Amino acid sequence: MKKPVDPLSSVNEALSRFQSGLGELQKAVTGPDLSAAVAGAADLIFNMKGRLILSGIGKSGHVARKLAATFASTGTPAFFVHASEASHGDLGMIQSDDVLLLLSWSGETKEMADIIAYGIRFDVPIIGITGRTGSTLASKSRYPLVLPKAAEACPHNLAPTTSTL
Repeated sequence: MKKPVDPLSSVNEALSRFQSGLGELQKAVTGPDLSAAVAGAADLIFNMKGRLILSGIGKSGHVARKLAATFASTGTPAFFVHASEASHGDLGMIQSDDVLLLLSWSGETKEMADIIAYGIRFDVPIIGITGRTGSTLASKSRYPLVLPKAAEACPHNLAPTTSTL
């Protein structure tokens, strides 16, 4: 029989992991590489003439969709393009005065390859949010935002929780 879970203990453990993950992110953002990339990405978004187009697949896609909605609600023209649909006609929505904000923890997501190639071909600037410095997404981004690895709030460290904050 499974051991009963203490809900209060579980909540406190999850909050502790979230706090630890945010602390790691705060340390990384104050470092020279990530702080310069964040500043450059913000400047690019503030000065863009077109729209901010976000994309991802899986949990990164859910985060990208939420970010697109948040940007749009603050007056930044933004929308989400599903990475799997992009190769099937949706790449045509991307214009040369837009900015691509692409999310992939591995930075090697197969479905993102066509969006990355399209951005490069038509000189659409790419901001990449990833967890891997040497990944394709990081290397092809004008501003690679490489996030630190942090423990997930999930007790088995499986469900993407902290990494989606």
